[in-house]
Amino acid sequence: MDPLQASLVRTLAYFDLFDHPLDRDELLGFLDRSASDEALGLALNELRDQGLLQEDQGYFALRDPSALLNGRIADEARAQKAMDKAMRNARLIGRFPFVQAVFLSGSMSKGRLSDTGDVDYFVITEPGRLWIARTLLMLYKKVFLLNSRRFFCVNYFIDSDHLLIEDRNRFTATELITLMPASGNGLCDRLFEANPWAFELFPNAKVPSGAKDAGPGRITRSLRHWLSGPFGAGLDRLFMRLTFNRWKRRFGDMGAKDFEIAFRTRSYVSKHHPNHFQHRVLQAHRERIRAVQEKHERVIAGP
Repeated sequence: MDPLQASLVRTLAYFDLFDHPLDRDELLGFLDRSASDEALGLALNELRDQGLLQEDQGYFALRDPSALLNGRIADEARAQKAMDKAMRNARLIGRFPFVQAVFLSGSMSKGRLSDTGDVDYFVITEPGRLWIARTLLMLYKKVFLLNSRRFFCVNYFIDSDHLLIEDRNRFTATELITLMPASGNGLCDRLFEANPWAFELFPNAKVPSGAKDAGPGRITRSLRHWLSGPFGAGLDRLFMRLTFNRWKRRFGDMGAKDFEIAFRTRSYVSKHHPNHFQHRVLQAHRERIRAVQEKHERVIAGP
């Protein structure tokens, strides 16, 4: 199998995990090697003739896309209907104290929302105040949203002095290049500039754009004033310690290495991924590639 064909199979195998057939433009953007549209078309035709992929209505998958398209169409309609509310919430998050930029992430950033899915947000905060920002957002969700995650799932925070994503693999690169900027345009651009490795892995991907600055409200300005000095720094450290201890009590049976990735807790980053989704997806992707290799007796090397 030539390198472009192998890249196509790796890409389709990844999105097969999400029952997500891809059109040609999407395939090109997620390929882990450079390719022209003409070369892509030739490789797709060869793989289809060899039975390694299937096509339906312009969508490609390792299995029959027609069985997956109804689910994708239903999820896309649900996401489109929810988009205005998701963006309003993103702008609301952007007005919280010490929040500097907000992105839609997860399935919504890929245009889908299942009937049981959440709207996920990726948040960038002011340095030294990440845990205050996170705690205020958690309190808002618990008190005013009755702890509902459906349209307000904030589970990944970094600060603006640490924009380089530490975990660098296909999963995190896919999540990064599909982020939808919602608030904090200048900082949004800086995030993508700080992570060129993701665009090196996906050289045909386009850099996301389009965020606007929400601007702080009066209450936000007052809180920032009162929490800007040593008291705020101490409070931030306290919130980090309390959150880490709670996570340790609840998820302490997770291995140390997995816990570090799923619940990364430092002054400049907060991850809360109890299902360790990253690990599960990467492992399943390796298994899917192995299954394709065994079925078709081909070697599919690459990242």
